Amino acid sequence: MTSSYNGTAAYHLPFLIESGVCQVSLVVVSQKTRMRSIQAIKRSVRKIIRIGLLGALNGIRMRRWYGKETRKYIRIGNIEDICNKNDIPFSTTPSINCETTINLFQKSKADLGISLGNGYIASRVFSIPKYGMINLHHEILPHYQNAQSIIWQLYNLSSKTGYTFHRINAQIDKGDIIFQEYVSINFSHSLSDTVAKTSSLLLTESAKGLVYVLQNFHNLIKNATPQGVGGHYTTPSFLQYLRIEKNFRKLRDKEFTNSTK
Repeated sequence: MTSSYNGTAAYHLPFLIESGVCQVSLVVVSQKTRMRSIQAIKRSVRKIIRIGLLGALNGIRMRRWYGKETRKYIRIGNIEDICNKNDIPFSTTPSINCETTINLFQKSKADLGISLGNGYIASRVFSIPKYGMINLHHEILPHYQNAQSIIWQLYNLSSKTGYTFHRINAQIDKGDIIFQEYVSINFSHSLSDTVAKTSSLLLTESAKGLVYVLQNFHNLIKNATPQGVGGHYTTPSFLQYLRIEKNFRKLRDKEFTNSTK
């Protein structure tokens, strides 16, 4: 299940098809057409108050880095077209946790659900498949829960990012860890290009990782580890963003100096 026609799932699905590691019984795209609840609106307002208007506007600007800018480095097709080409059942649903999604999951009779690019998934959905659902988080858990990849690593002066596959439970990004892998940040001259290049690398590595997880699923799920105390992140405030920029330049210059030695 995914919430985008041209996102992570569209990039990962061809890897699954080519590997033959599983039979894809259904692909579901959430259209996100449901009106936002009062609670959701209140959460958004509280977030803007917490990170400031400049932080919120900057967060909107950064979205392009993970989308349009990333797609300069890798080709991501349309997931509906990929399904049609490979005779994979495809459906849409108004929202992630609605009755339509529940009915689709029940009719698919899938053993395992895979979430690639979604928001909160309720237990009435993730508990339907025989083995539940797993989620891909493009960062290292539990240290970077809810975090956008790469930028918070830079904030903490780290030149490593990564991805994590975990079981889905009632809390976002807090289910047992199945598999994770560190990936070096691919530094470029600008922060935006560094994020885009590294995001494309993360997509490729996590697609390979998904194939590995499914190939070794029963052993990995048996040895899944609960998450300890984690770090919770959100969109950076403008002051936090300035620190990200400062640390990026420090790490970039160090990386470039080492590469010329």
